[in-house]
Amino acid sequence: MCLILIAHQAVPDYPLVVAANRDEFHRRATSVAGYWADAPEILAGRDLEAGGTWMGVHRNGRFAALTNYREPGVALPGAPSRGELVSNFLRGRQPALAYLEQLAGTANRYNGFTLLVHDGENLACYCNREGAPQVVAAGIHGLSNRVLDTPWPKVAAGRRELQERLAGGRPRTEALFELLDDRLVAPDRELPDTGVGLERERTLSARFILGAEYGTRCSTLLLSDRWGHARLIERSYDSTGESLGDVHYEFDIERTSASARLSSNTRRTP
Repeated sequence: MCLILIAHQAVPDYPLVVAANRDEFHRRATSVAGYWADAPEILAGRDLEAGGTWMGVHRNGRFAALTNYREPGVALPGAPSRGELVSNFLRGRQPALAYLEQLAGTANRYNGFTLLVHDGENLACYCNREGAPQVVAAGIHGLSNRVLDTPWPKVAAGRRELQERLAGGRPRTEALFELLDDRLVAPDRELPDTGVGLERERTLSARFILGAEYGTRCSTLLLSDRWGHARLIERSYDSTGESLGDVHYEFDIERTSASARLSSNTRRTP
């Protein structure tokens, strides 16, 4: 993913709200969000080339999401897929910080990433290029292709707008999708210099990236309320930025998988 906006214990009735865009090459084979056949408690999209995922949730409330760390020209040959870091957390039972601390011991095997994990109570973050695993404080946070809360234009503006759109206390899904669908590029004076050149910096500065080869593939919302109910809505896009439709799942968060249930509201709409 290339933009993750997250409200952690910032809205009284919704302890976890996530609004995220996944940017990827359009040619990369992907499945839309759904329950995995080989791990039916995991709800996530799937990278069909490497088998992992960029963002997902378990029916017991565990959540994880990952962005690549932008470092042009740096790539480890034969490095394992970073998508497995998300799915491994979702499959496991470790507390969020403990998982990241264990991961830190072998994280140099991977290309650059920043990983967010939530164990149902605590949110933790780790970048294998900067710093150590840490518990994330309550509040509104943003992540793009650097470290958490790096003040790139789309992160800083996204955090402000997320706070504004959650001010009423009840997240409105279309308002959150509208936030993610901002296709304006930032002024040159606000752009970071990450080594990709000015034209590329301009393109990547938009929250929603348009491109014939690379761009925003989907926008995903995760809303988890204090009564133990969760919703995940994913909207997919083609290479022109046109919507391909939504998938919508609802479930009650349970500590035992046998008691978790999928709502009858599960649907796909054109």
